[in-house]
Amino acid sequence: MRTFIILIITLGLYQSVLTQTIEPKHTFNVELGLPNGMINKPFSQYMQGLVNVAPYYQYTMKNTLAFGMGIRYAYFGVNQFRVPMKTRGGMHSFGVFTKVSREKFHTERFSTDMGVKVGYTQNYFATDRNEDLYQSPYQVNSILIEPTVELGLVADEQVSYSLVISYAFQGFAYQPHMIGLETFGGFEQKEFEKVTSYLTIGFGFTYYFKQKN
Repeated sequence: MRTFIILIITLGLYQSVLTQTIEPKHTFNVELGLPNGMINKPFSQYMQGLVNVAPYYQYTMKNTLAFGMGIRYAYFGVNQFRVPMKTRGGMHSFGVFTKVSREKFHTERFSTDMGVKVGYTQNYFATDRNEDLYQSPYQVNSILIEPTVELGLVADEQVSYSLVISYAFQGFAYQPHMIGLETFGGFEQKEFEKVTSYLTIGFGFTYYFKQKN
């Protein structure tokens, strides 16, 4: 994260060297971050976020309204130091999504992209206990709603880097049997009824395709 902050500051100092303003239209984007469980306490305590990555294509209209479509992958490992019984493995979350946002350049070098991703995910809880119980990972399918904010700085005429903050809601409630346990203990029943959600902070890369004259 320290390296990324230094990069953002460097790009800000470098902006006076560049002269051409980017007019976003067709772009290829990649977001990479570290997810952290939030609302569902059992999920945030017993699952440890390791990666959240989302490559996607985006088209921005002249009125700054943008539409995107892409795929995403997130992985949460079982926190072996907190689960009641020794359990190895984690949750693989594969998904597809569409995105609607406002992408706007406030100066020649600084932009914001604020919107929401809506999609569908397949979540596989692959643990050693599930292999013993089900002979395969435990699968949960769910919808995805993920508000996202990006703060970007231009590196050159076709590339920019950004700080990305997103908050994902997945339409399922985390339960002990998903990782092969009978109970977690220490939680009220209402905690197991809350949707699975996580905050992701990371960085983004954007490539602006040149437009034909």
